[in-house]
Amino acid sequence: MRFPESDGGSVALRRRQIPCRLIRTESYLCSFLPTSDLLVFALQSELRSRLGWAVIRAIYDGLSDFQVRRFEGMGFGPFLRLEELALDVALIQALKERWDPECHAFLFPWGHMVPTLEDVVRITGLRVDGQAVTGTTYTSYQELVERLLGLEVRGERSSLVQRTVLQASLGVVSARRQTGEEQAEHMERMTDDARAEMAEEEGEAADRDLRWFLTLVIGKMILGTRGDPVGCRFLPLLEDLSSMGNYAWGAALLAHLFDSLGTSSRETGVSGFFPLLQVWAYYHLPSLGRGVARRCGAVPLLQLWQFCRDERSLRRQVTLIHDALDTVPFGHVQWTPYVGEDDATQPWVKRGRPYFGRDIWLHCFNTVVPLHHRPVAQTLGLHQAVRSWERPGHSFRGIQQVTDWTVRVREQLDDWERRGKEVVSEAASDEDYFRAYARKYGAQVYKGSRRPLDPEERISSLEGILHSTIQQRDDLQAVVDQLREELDCAQQMVGGPSSSREDPGRSVLEGQLASAAARAEDALAQLRERELRTALARTTMLEAEMAELRLRPEAAEVARWRQEAEAVARWQQEAAEATHWRLEVEEAVRLRAEAGDLRTQMGEERHRGDMLRSEMRGLERALALVGRSRSVTSRSGIPSGYAGHYLTGSSRRRRNEEEERRRRERAPEGSESGPRVMAPPSPRPPEGTGESG
Repeated sequence: MRFPESDGGSVALRRRQIPCRLIRTESYLCSFLPTSDLLVFALQSELRSRLGWAVIRAIYDGLSDFQVRRFEGMGFGPFLRLEELALDVALIQALKERWDPECHAFLFPWGHMVPTLEDVVRITGLRVDGQAVTGTTYTSYQELVERLLGLEVRGERSSLVQRTVLQASLGVVSARRQTGEEQAEHMERMTDDARAEMAEEEGEAADRDLRWFLTLVIGKMILGTRGDPVGCRFLPLLEDLSSMGNYAWGAALLAHLFDSLGTSSRETGVSGFFPLLQVWAYYHLPSLGRGVARRCGAVPLLQLWQFCRDERSLRRQVTLIHDALDTVPFGHVQWTPYVGEDDATQPWVKRGRPYFGRDIWLHCFNTVVPLHHRPVAQTLGLHQAVRSWERPGHSFRGIQQVTDWTVRVREQLDDWERRGKEVVSEAASDEDYFRAYARKYGAQVYKGSRRPLDPEERISSLEGILHSTIQQRDDLQAVVDQLREELDCAQQMVGGPSSSREDPGRSVLEGQLASAAARAEDALAQLRERELRTALARTTMLEAEMAELRLRPEAAEVARWRQEAEAVARWQQEAAEATHWRLEVEEAVRLRAEAGDLRTQMGEERHRGDMLRSEMRGLERALALVGRSRSVTSRSGIPSGYAGHYLTGSSRRRRNEEEERRRRERAPEGSESGPRVMAPPSPRPPEGTGESG
């Protein structure tokens, strides 16, 4: 269940060279890049804590001896002595992308996995037993902050306190390293500043210093927020400092981390204590090679590891981690990595053991989440059964308000007080689980770019079954070896010096023991032979099926390539046809343009022909007039030499007559002026002739 406050998270992705106001997520920036560049996208990012371990460790080193003893009594001593671990942001991001909020577990090709309370107590040293971290939440924490911490709160409805104010109250005004200052000098300077500010004797001032420091430790590391301010929902628990050691802060840390993993994948920062998840992956998935042991025998186990830095881009690292997770062999997964650990040096593990391996509800005020072991029974060394993988209970979000969670979630709180319910195995093998897991999740468990071709997910299922069979064989071998050792011890006892005289009943007991030992030896031999034969036959059968199934993807690849080749040939043919039609269209356009030019030329030629016809008709009329004038001349005796002049005169005469006619039509009636009749010109006598006398 999630009942959120208005808090943020302890860590955030800091992006270099790119303004965070313009780009909020990597997916938004990657949308501007070509697809081929997504896998090599070199966005420089790192997971940055608002308040690092260095400041808290420096303040802790500056505490007085009596304050250190008080922290040891509360159970925070092992946690505060941890050394800083560089955060592996790529590993955390890859794991977060594989979190399934429905079943509250990670989805891997080999099955479900989830951090448990045993992981928390062994890695961090925080106690997971005791009272649940719960109580009453308030709309405003102003009164509590002013009364318990002596600080001012700006927002009346805020549940956050400024980190810089708390830090300055403890004497560390600035946590930044000065120019030219080494790390050791920086830590020593902050320690001296804290020691000079905090009280040296018990009293109200010492209690106030203790509350300030607890607010920093719990609000910024155990229940960290995304932003710089510190959450203070737990302030009511600081009212009585003597009871701080009674709460299961490790369980609250795990509940807060689970709730943070269930947020949207678009968020660049997630609240919670990430080093827990990081070291958990180092132990359970050693083949990833993301961490290296730096100190043998160190406890809690978190300070045993250090992160191997990787200079490649964040997106490239995440892709490579997904590829590695998709191809990790089943046998390389460490389901129970703490078998060889020495619990004598870890008393906090002994106290928390009654809570290990049980279905239980985890509490952190308004955050109540289930720790469901049944889907991850393999992490307990049990056979995995097929069960419903949905998350038990319901989740809802409410506004921040005054709520008493001891009443609101009474059923879940009673479950914690009863230490949950023990998880037992009801299956003889993991075969059914692996088959059901492959059917339900299929390709959902694969995130990398080099995902193996397994359409029916049968290869993954058979690999899991094969690994389960090998594991069963190894377990049976271990049982047989143990029983053989006990049998050897019994035989040695039977074969020792006889003392029947001293104890008459001992000889009878030795005989019965020898007979029972012989029968046990025969039964074990038969059991071993039968189990080994069964396991060998099953292994051989599974290997044959896996080999056959591995050939199927190759045939499928060949068929797919053949289909792609045929598709390419069709595309080439269609491209050739398209090219041919494009040439035809271009030719048609060219012919259409030429036809238009020809039409234009024909119009011009037609116009010239009309003009020539008009000229020809004019010439024909002129020739007809010339012919008529010649005939008139021949009849009137006009010499032929004057024919042209006569024609010209006749033409002028006709024009004059036409003008005169028009003038008469325009002249008013009674006008004396009338048309004049022009006498035809007198014909000239031919040359060489005289006038008659």
